[in-house]
Amino acid sequence: MNDQLERLNRLPLRTNLRGLTPYGAPQLDVPILLNVNENTHGVPADVRAAISVAVTEAAAGLNRYPDREFTELREALAEYLGHGLDATNIWAANGSNEVLQQILQAFGGPGRTALGFPPTYSMYPLLASGTDTGYIVGQRADDYGLSAESAALQVKELQPNIVFLCSPNNPTGTGLGLDVVEAVYEAGKASQTIVIVDEAYHEFAHDGTPSALTLLPGRERLIVSRTMSKAFALAGARLGYMAAAPEVTDALRLVRLPYHLSAITQATALAALQHRTALMADVEDIKEQRDRIVSELTRLGLKPAASDSNYVFFGGLDSPHDVWQRLLDDGVLIRDVGIPGHLRVTAGTETETTAFLTSLERILASQARLPA
Repeated sequence: MNDQLERLNRLPLRTNLRGLTPYGAPQLDVPILLNVNENTHGVPADVRAAISVAVTEAAAGLNRYPDREFTELREALAEYLGHGLDATNIWAANGSNEVLQQILQAFGGPGRTALGFPPTYSMYPLLASGTDTGYIVGQRADDYGLSAESAALQVKELQPNIVFLCSPNNPTGTGLGLDVVEAVYEAGKASQTIVIVDEAYHEFAHDGTPSALTLLPGRERLIVSRTMSKAFALAGARLGYMAAAPEVTDALRLVRLPYHLSAITQATALAALQHRTALMADVEDIKEQRDRIVSELTRLGLKPAASDSNYVFFGGLDSPHDVWQRLLDDGVLIRDVGIPGHLRVTAGTETETTAFLTSLERILASQARLPA
C-alpha cells in the first residue's frame, strides 16, 4: 500500500486530492453481510422476471443511444413520489451519489463551499473534494442530534453554497424534523444556499414520518435526494434520483454526461417501479427486523439509537472493534464506523438478524457484560 501511495503521489494529482483514500467498506466473503445497508431480502422472483423481460426488450435497441431525457422514467418516478410532482421536477443518475456529484458540479466548485454535519454520510466530503468544493465540518450535539436553532445558526455564520442534511442520518439512522429543513432553508436565504435533504432511506421511516418533499413548493433552492438502491433492492442497478424545482433539473443538464443513463438502467428501474408493491412488502419485513434489533440491543444493556432506516447504530461498547472482529469470526460482518463505543448493523432477514443477535449476546457474555 505504501508503494502504491508513493507511485500515486508522483503523479501531478490535484493538491486537494492528495492523501485521500477512496470510499469503500470491507467486501469480505462471509455468510452474513450486514455492513453496507443493502436490502438483504433481494429482488422478489416476479420482479426479477419483469426486469428480465424489460431488459431483453431494451437489448434489441442497444445499437442506439438511450433517451437522454429518460422521460418515461422521470414520469414514473414523479408518480411514485406523488406530492403533485411531475417529470419536470425529477432528475436521475447512476446512483444518488452521481446525483449529488452533479449538484456539486452545478452549484459548488472552486471558491465555493458545502456544509455537512458529521457524523454523517462519509461521501459528502469526498464528493466535495472531487468537485474542488470546500467542505465545512458543522457541529452536532453530544448525542449526535441536530436542532433547527443550531443548524440555522451555523448556516447564517458560515454562509455555505450547499448544505447536506441527511435524513435519516447515516450512520446514526435518526430522522430530522422538518423544522430543521425549514430553518436551514430560511437561514440560507441571504447566501442563496442550496439545501439538499438526502432521503436515501426514507421508505424505512416509521409510519407517519413526513418527507421533505412536502416542503418543495415555493422553495427553488431545496432538493430532495432519493435512491432505488435500498427500498427497491436495486443497489446493483445504480439508480438514484432527486426532486426539485424545474430550474434545478435544468441546471443539472448543464453538467450531465451525454446519455448518462443507459437503456438497461432505465428499463430495470421502470420494471421495478411497476412492481413496487412486492418490493414494499419486503420493506415492512425489514422494518420489523430493525425494530427487533433495537429491542434486543436494549435488553442486552446496549444503547441503540432510534432508527428510521434499515440499520441500527448502537453504543455502549467498551471495545467496538474487538466486538466487530469477533462477530466477523462468527461469519457476521457489520460496520465499524470509527465512532468510539459504537457500531452499526444492517437489518437482515429474520435468520440473519437472529445470527447477529445470538453471536453478539455470546460475545457480550464472554466479556462479563452479561450473565453466562
